[in-house]
Amino acid sequence: MSSRTSRRARPVLLVLVALLLAMAPNTPTLAATAPSDVRASAPTRGAEVVGVRQVADRQVDLSVRSSALGGRTVNVRLLTPDGWNPQDRRRHWPTLWLLHGCCGDYTSWTSRTDIARTDSLRDVLVVMPEAGWNGWYSDWWNYGQGGDPAWETFHTGELRRLLEDDWGAGPQRVVAGLSMGGQGALLYAARHPGLFKAAAAYSGSVHPLLNDESVNRIMGFFAGQGNDPLRVWGDPVAQRNVWAAHDPYYLAKRLKTIPVYLSCGDGTAGPLDPPGAKNALEADFNRQNHALATALERAGAHHVTTNFYGPGTHSWPYWERELHASLPMLLGALRAPAAS
Repeated sequence: MSSRTSRRARPVLLVLVALLLAMAPNTPTLAATAPSDVRASAPTRGAEVVGVRQVADRQVDLSVRSSALGGRTVNVRLLTPDGWNPQDRRRHWPTLWLLHGCCGDYTSWTSRTDIARTDSLRDVLVVMPEAGWNGWYSDWWNYGQGGDPAWETFHTGELRRLLEDDWGAGPQRVVAGLSMGGQGALLYAARHPGLFKAAAAYSGSVHPLLNDESVNRIMGFFAGQGNDPLRVWGDPVAQRNVWAAHDPYYLAKRLKTIPVYLSCGDGTAGPLDPPGAKNALEADFNRQNHALATALERAGAHHVTTNFYGPGTHSWPYWERELHASLPMLLGALRAPAAS
């Protein structure tokens, strides 16, 4: 399901990048202070661009300092549409947010898939934000104190406004993600009604409260890199309300009005796996996705597409395939008239 590489001529190099090159002609990368032609970020927005780097054709990395992340600087990769020029504040582009999974980062989608060569994405701004090795697209509970990290606030508030004010992102948005990012895509669409016009989850962690196995597995992910697992959503019993507020299964009614795409394998060796492959994580997520599909049906959702393709593990070849399979739905929602 791969797309042909576009043979369209590349427009003249972005004015933004040319200006940056002129500022640092002998520097191979462009990580520096924000260019003078980009409007300074207002302090009330909580985030500002402090570095810009052109990493490949149509790929620009922004270094963003965020108040929601305790003043830390994280990266966001943009796959830019043909003709994109952030200096032209009159033009805004439909936007696809692509969210990475646990143990990945903002480079995952471009390094592991063919999205940069996908023709249907040449007139869409693709936003791939950093979300932490195991940030879980959430404002962490932190024993009731909140604060750093607040990934949900960073993405849906600070970064969104920054991109729409200064980097050509428009108000028409869809979101997709894999694994942890699949959960994030559904959470953001459900917890922020109207923010995204469609959502897709590939092998997503979409019902972490399904059973003890699911709870224990995600708690293990929460503990990654030496983190205290209770900081994220608290204790799954004592803070069950916090867990449920971040469990797409319990938010199904909020997803019933938008197109939703769910896909997952069953954890056994499939056509894109080496012989004998087996994956307990995918098997768990498969059960979670079936439960969510049932909850969506019960909630009265009429725009749900599922591809529970049986044999297949938790791996990139399937996620690339499923992204392509879901793009007609995602891009169709982007171009659909706004609801009245």
